[in-house]
Amino acid sequence: VQLQASGGGLVQPGGSLRLSCSASGFPLEDYHVAWFRRAPGKEREGVSCLSGSDDSAYYADFVGGRFTISRDNAKNTVFLQMNSLKPEDTARYYCSALRAADADRTALQALDVMHEHSQWGQGTEVTVSS
Repeated sequence: VQLQASGGGLVQPGGSLRLSCSASGFPLEDYHVAWFRRAPGKEREGVSCLSGSDDSAYYADFVGGRFTISRDNAKNTVFLQMNSLKPEDTARYYCSALRAADADRTALQALDVMHEHSQWGQGTEVTVSS
């Protein structure tokens, strides 16, 4: 499973970014795909997960309706649209994928499995600052 996260950058508070998670060699539409983040000095935390079974989505409470996770199967990419960004969203963001057919899981259950077992790539840095 090879994933590439991109789209990070420096943005002012209240601004927006769209992160992309692109896959190589396998169809993301068959996978649960989750976004995680790790801020300096903090533990990695789950942000959102898009189910590969029914396209339902889970969002962490701190998202508060500001982020939207979506999938473009033609591009084999999952996006995380982040609006109304806050300084506390500053972190390195990572994506991970878990094949949906392996087990019957909700998006949250899939995120928890990925949190425990993923091998993390480079991620993409998001900095929210004025």
